[in-house]
Amino acid sequence: MKIKDAFRWAKEFRPAFDLQYAYKLADKFSLDSGKKTYELSTGYRTIIRLVLTLASGAPVIIFDEPALGLDANHRELFYKELVANYSERPKTVVISTHLIDEISAVLEEVVIIKNGEIILSRPLDEVLQEAYTITGEEAAVDRYTKQKNVIGEETIGNLKTAYIFQKRDSADQAAAGGLGLKMTPAKLQELFIRLTNS
Repeated sequence: MKIKDAFRWAKEFRPAFDLQYAYKLADKFSLDSGKKTYELSTGYRTIIRLVLTLASGAPVIIFDEPALGLDANHRELFYKELVANYSERPKTVVISTHLIDEISAVLEEVVIIKNGEIILSRPLDEVLQEAYTITGEEAAVDRYTKQKNVIGEETIGNLKTAYIFQKRDSADQAAAGGLGLKMTPAKLQELFIRLTNS
């Protein structure tokens, strides 16, 4: 089947499918709609699925590893198009991925699943406000973290980093500074790793 035929059949089965938008996306991704799907690379096969999904007109769309096989430029283009699509045509978008830091800029809610159980389900901005790291001399880090919710630790020589997941305020910042420690916000991927490690 040629790509343009896939678009045509998508329109037949989904009346809300936006054919004009599909061709516009195909142009943006440099996808030749006259080519047959079997002639395409893994990355371009992924792009066809992304185009069909974004143009579907469905009120709920689900992506499972949407960036699989895409190069860096196409991944960035997909994320931009996803945000633009969501802004212009509001809908529910569910994304399952292992490229956590890469996708975090487009998320509103984060759900972390471990062994089939949801261990975290909250708005992303709330989660990132609570996740942070403390780095410095091991004894000072241990002193700071005594009453904290430590979800992970790493020690190299006398230098220690603790991953903390709880609300913090100016008193926490002052305490860290007083102990000569560096406090930095944790990235979503770091939080995911610490919460899902056994």
